[in-house]
Amino acid sequence: MPRRLQLSGKLIFQKAAFILRKLLLIIVLIPLLGGLGWWYFREQALPDYGPAYREYAYVSNGKSNTVSVIDLRTFELAKTIPVGVSPTGIAANSKKNEIYVVNSGSNNVSVIDAEKNAVVATIGVHGRPYFIDVEEDGRRAYVANSESANVSVIDLEKRALIGNVRVGAGPGLARVSPDGATVVVSNRGDNTVSVIDTKTLRVRATLPVCQQPEDIAILPDSSKTFVACSGSSQVASIALATTKSGEGGSDRVLALLDVGKTPVHLALKPDGGELVVCDFDSDSISFIETGNDEVGSSALVGQHPVRALVTRDSSRLYASNFGSDSVAVYDIDAGRRIATMAVGSRPDGLALSQDERYLLVLDTQAGDVTVIQKRNPRRLEPTEYSLLTMIPVGMQPNGIVVKAFMVRAKAK
Repeated sequence: MPRRLQLSGKLIFQKAAFILRKLLLIIVLIPLLGGLGWWYFREQALPDYGPAYREYAYVSNGKSNTVSVIDLRTFELAKTIPVGVSPTGIAANSKKNEIYVVNSGSNNVSVIDAEKNAVVATIGVHGRPYFIDVEEDGRRAYVANSESANVSVIDLEKRALIGNVRVGAGPGLARVSPDGATVVVSNRGDNTVSVIDTKTLRVRATLPVCQQPEDIAILPDSSKTFVACSGSSQVASIALATTKSGEGGSDRVLALLDVGKTPVHLALKPDGGELVVCDFDSDSISFIETGNDEVGSSALVGQHPVRALVTRDSSRLYASNFGSDSVAVYDIDAGRRIATMAVGSRPDGLALSQDERYLLVLDTQAGDVTVIQKRNPRRLEPTEYSLLTMIPVGMQPNGIVVKAFMVRAKAK
């Protein structure tokens, strides 16, 4: 018999034996999976929230002039809403079912009704706004206009512009304090911070700080703010003056804290005791003790971390690595990175579902949202985190916010 035929016969026999072994394995596993499968898949099923419950993620798509609405009960794209030109910043109202989208190309703010998932109003602001911040009582919003050197103040009940407050050059972000008494503005163009009194809508202090101030974090008690300066690799600690509780003092710079190269984002622990800094060009995060203004430890998390997010119980921190297409999972109690999850191209914004079982990651270059599932380890699940799905959205997604609510009963 020719050698070629001998080899062919041998390969056929080996293949048949492999298929037979696979069939036997399936036959053996079927009874086991019959008893275990129901429990396993029940554990992985999405919760039954009830017919009135809604939970959506809203994603602003900068190059599509749209907002994508993702239903977090099913992890499917529910709707695509046209908004203004070049939408960037996005925020939710905690007191009413509304979402606000800043359109930097058309200099306005789109108001989305979350129950209808439709634009119900458009409010004009000034030149080149990028972000919006909403008071905790849901009555006002503040928008820094980078080309107009002012901050627009919006009455959200009337959906109307109240006025514009003149600040420093090139304001990038206006952040309102938790007590609603103060707005802190980072002026990238002249390396200053403006402090606005919300009662009088006037600037009560202009403070020179470090180079290229950008992101802002304010402590829960509204006593102090921190400003990241990407141009000088520092974070400014600033004491805030009078609050609604009647405390005195003056707005003043307390310290300039050296951190890693190019700090671009700040994330506070919920209790305000510690601040996390994303050091973009150091591939690390730095930790600042907010009470005594001391820089503590730092940790490598991946290439070019650009956003960080801390869980409500302060146990975990997530950092999106823009340069390595990954998300780092950092255990705060253990003081170390415990996982690195691959995501889409150029990850940036982060958000958590209401129950914090799902992490949403904006993949700015890929044009999608990666959903990472967190679960308790099981016998069949040796890892705590896994990729659940990737949801296509629009071009250049750059802002994300989650809104959970109960649909209001219609009056009869």
